[in-house]
Amino acid sequence: MDLGKYIRNVPDWPKPGVQFKDLTTLWKDPDAFRESIDILYKRYSDSNVKKVVGAESRGFIVASPLAYLLGAGFIPVRKKGKLPYKQVEVTYDLEYGTDTLTVHEDGILAGEDVLIVDDLLATGGTLKAMIELIRKMGGNIVEAAFLVELEFLEGRSGIDIPLFSIVKYG
Repeated sequence: MDLGKYIRNVPDWPKPGVQFKDLTTLWKDPDAFRESIDILYKRYSDSNVKKVVGAESRGFIVASPLAYLLGAGFIPVRKKGKLPYKQVEVTYDLEYGTDTLTVHEDGILAGEDVLIVDDLLATGGTLKAMIELIRKMGGNIVEAAFLVELEFLEGRSGIDIPLFSIVKYG
């Protein structure tokens, strides 16, 4: 199945010149959504992944069903102020300013195999912050997986873990 044909392109959103890749059109189609999760499941079904980490909020949509199928725990990475318990946090740079991601301090145990899953890899800022969070906790990152990668933004640059993406836009 060509999953790319299920992704809507929204020109000039959220600002002029941006070609936004809207995955809600893939997720609303039961066969396309199932296929996207099945591709990831097949890739990691023989791994020893204990935790699947997903970033707020669209990463939750992909990471949760994958964690379920893998028999792994799901760990939500949230923006500062959203988690109720003791946290590990990382502040990272955005195009205009900074943001902070957090995870519960007991979410990942030292030495656990961890898979990072998100909907889309763009510039890599969120991914770098997630890698730093997981390493602070002692997790062993197996790979980072994405439904979509915007290769022209070079989000892989400076990333020192294996990456996998299903649909690529060059």
